[in-house]
Amino acid sequence: MNSATATINPPSSSTHQVPKSAIKTTVNPWLMPALVATLSITLVVSVGIGALRITPYEIGLIIAKSFGYSVDVDSTKEAILLAIRLPRVCLAVLVGAGLAISGAAIQGLFRNPLADPGLIGISSGASLAAVMMIVLEVKFFQTLTGVLGIYALSVVAFVGACATAFFVYRIARMAGKDVITTMLLTGIAINALSGALTGIMTYLATDEQLRNITFWSLGSLGGASWASVLGILPFTIAALVGIPRLAKSLNLLALGESQASMLGVNLKGIKRQVIIFSTMAVGTSVAVAGIIGFVGLVIPHLIRMGAGSDHRRVLTGSALGGAIVLTLADSLARTIVAPAELPIGILTALIGTPVFLWILFRERRRAGV
Repeated sequence: MNSATATINPPSSSTHQVPKSAIKTTVNPWLMPALVATLSITLVVSVGIGALRITPYEIGLIIAKSFGYSVDVDSTKEAILLAIRLPRVCLAVLVGAGLAISGAAIQGLFRNPLADPGLIGISSGASLAAVMMIVLEVKFFQTLTGVLGIYALSVVAFVGACATAFFVYRIARMAGKDVITTMLLTGIAINALSGALTGIMTYLATDEQLRNITFWSLGSLGGASWASVLGILPFTIAALVGIPRLAKSLNLLALGESQASMLGVNLKGIKRQVIIFSTMAVGTSVAVAGIIGFVGLVIPHLIRMGAGSDHRRVLTGSALGGAIVLTLADSLARTIVAPAELPIGILTALIGTPVFLWILFRERRRAGV
């Protein structure tokens, strides 16, 4: 009998164990420490580079002064670091980590390495809501803008993401069960519908509105502030804490829904939690940064090369990897064509596409196809 198709006997106790056949055991023990070290270096480099260079020593002095220590620092560099670069880097870390860990969780839920949060309509729902607010000059949106100011668009985009995810989840419930196949097909349909409605809004938009739509849809962290960081912080932290707690269940789900159910997995609960946490992370990310592609799709693939298929490592590694990649991408976006700024969505697509193709060709060679 082939080991890949060996039968799994349900355990006798209620505390389920993950069968070793469900997890690739060959892992790199240095991967997680390397990711943590790389993220630390990336943070220091990212806050230091720009039109005005700030050395690591100066960064340390400025941070020390912010904690009350009496040190002599350059007031201009202090203002740039604390008011511009540090909130932008923090936002890149949160957005990158949230997108990547959500992508890994969605791939585990659908048992499909090509899945990403956009597959169930989260990104398209947020995009449609934002475009509608930009184009439609209705009283509700005008009142909302008067109350929330520059944050109104972010709030509307987040609500759109949540509404779309809830709609997809409710449709996918058939006879009291959440059918993953139905959820997938519903997500595809909602994506198509959202794309069509967004196209109509774009057709009706004025030249100024088109520029706003284009800028938002390409993705950017240029509007980062401590207010936007604090705005998405609780949602992203909830996802970063909650999703890794589902790792063992996602490992069992890799065996199939029937096998996972026999091994004690609450299928309804895990599906609901993955959708909720992913919507929180991706919805807030899209709300503050626009559409940023490939992070949730490519990063989990790269992490699996060193961490195996155990979600206990893949989820945490994806969060660290996503934070690293998006922070580096944002650093390039604001320096590569300085003094102008390249939309970060363009940069992630330019980098992510060849990397993803390389992964596909690599897997084909390994499979002998």
